[in-house]
Amino acid sequence: MSLREILIHPDDRLREIAKPVAFPLSDEVKQTIQDMADTMYDAPGVGLAATQIGVALQIAVTDTEWRKEEVRHDGEPIGSRNLKVWINPEFTWKSDEMETWEEGCLSVPEVYGDVSRPAAVRLRWQDMEGDTHEKDFDGFEAVALQHEFDHLIGKLFIDYLSPLKRAMITKKMKKLYKS
Repeated sequence: MSLREILIHPDDRLREIAKPVAFPLSDEVKQTIQDMADTMYDAPGVGLAATQIGVALQIAVTDTEWRKEEVRHDGEPIGSRNLKVWINPEFTWKSDEMETWEEGCLSVPEVYGDVSRPAAVRLRWQDMEGDTHEKDFDGFEAVALQHEFDHLIGKLFIDYLSPLKRAMITKKMKKLYKS
């Protein structure tokens, strides 16, 4: 298991636009994906984008189900995990209907805010073998995917909040996580 440092807002690298991933995947990219999964589960979180660990590639990992499971005394979930790897993701459709969810982020620790996003999305992505898939998502999974893929275009969930609230959060992060 290899854990990576999660960048904390306002680190400028969180605003970097990720580049497409070329296939076949290099050993370095495969290791990055494994490190992302290890880091996400350790944090613990339900998603992590490569830009959050300082890698400007269009890769994200999610597992929107594992935290719902019961945990052992050492905090590890009981049962199987459902890791999903998203490479070169692209939304091909978003619903007009919006839903508001309380969001948080591993790169903005201990901060939460209500964000309105499309209630359903259609996503095209590649898997680790380079095969292309397309599927519709709704509910929490749609929210998590939109949140993670925002990272790949340099956007954070706090960008959906009011300018005043964003400024207060940025000030708090600078104070708590002095670089």
